Amino acid sequence: MKTIDLNCDMGEAFGVYQYGADEEIISFISSANIACGWHGGDPLVMQARVKLCKQHGVAVGAHPGFPDMMGFGRRNMTCSPAEIYSYTIYQTGALYAFAKSQGLPLSHFKAHGNMYNMAVKDYSLARAMAEAVYAFDKELVFVAMPNTEMSRAGQEVGLKVAYEVFADRAYRADGTLVPRTEPGAVFHEVEQAISRIVQLVEDGTLTAVDGTVLQMPGDTICIHGDTPGAAGYAKAVKEQLEQRGIKIQSMG
Repeated sequence: MKTIDLNCDMGEAFGVYQYGADEEIISFISSANIACGWHGGDPLVMQARVKLCKQHGVAVGAHPGFPDMMGFGRRNMTCSPAEIYSYTIYQTGALYAFAKSQGLPLSHFKAHGNMYNMAVKDYSLARAMAEAVYAFDKELVFVAMPNTEMSRAGQEVGLKVAYEVFADRAYRADGTLVPRTEPGAVFHEVEQAISRIVQLVEDGTLTAVDGTVLQMPGDTICIHGDTPGAAGYAKAVKEQLEQRGIKIQSMG
C-alpha cells in the first residue's frame, strides 16, 4: 500500500491573537509542526497544541523560525551559521520540554518561513541547521524540499530526511516555490491539490507553472492551516487519498 504523510504548521497564535484552524484540521493530518515562540506561538499555545496532538495521535514536530514575530518569520534575516545553529537548538529544546512533559517524543524538525526558504538555497545555513538537529537528537526526521541544499545537508550530516512537497503551492521549473507575492502562488481549489498529490504519490512528479514535469520525490505533504477553508480542504484531501488506497501515515 502506498503511504504519504500529511503535515500542517500549527501553534502560530500568541497571546490574544488567534491564527490558523488548528483544532479543526487536527483530525485530518498525521504530523504537526508546532511553532516554538519566535515567529509565532507562546508557551500556553505550545502546551495546548502538544496536548491536542496527544489527543488525536498526531506526531509532534518542532517548527522554529526567525526571531521576527512582526514579520511572521517571512522576512529574510542576515544570520551566521553559528546563529542558525543556536536558534535551532534553542527553539527545538523549548518544544521538546512541552512534549516530554506530556509523555510524547519529538518526531521531526521543520524550519519555518524564510529560515526554511533561505536554507533551501544556502548550504552553510542548511548545514548549520542540520548539525544542530543531529546534535540535539539524531533520530529526528529532518523535513526538507527535495533536490535542495537543505536536503543535501541533512543527508550528509546523517539525518533521516523526509522530502516535503506543497500541494497548495505553485512550483517553478527549477523546483523552487513561486513566491507568495506573485499571482497564482497558492492554489485554493481542492480538486487541483488532490490531483497534484495523486500525481506525486503515483508518478513521483509535479507539474511546474510553465508545464515542465518535475521529478519530485515526496514523503510528506504540507497542508497550510492558515488558508481560507483549511479544515475542509484537509478533510477532502485525506478522504480522496484514502479512497484511492493511499494510507495517511506520519513520517516518523
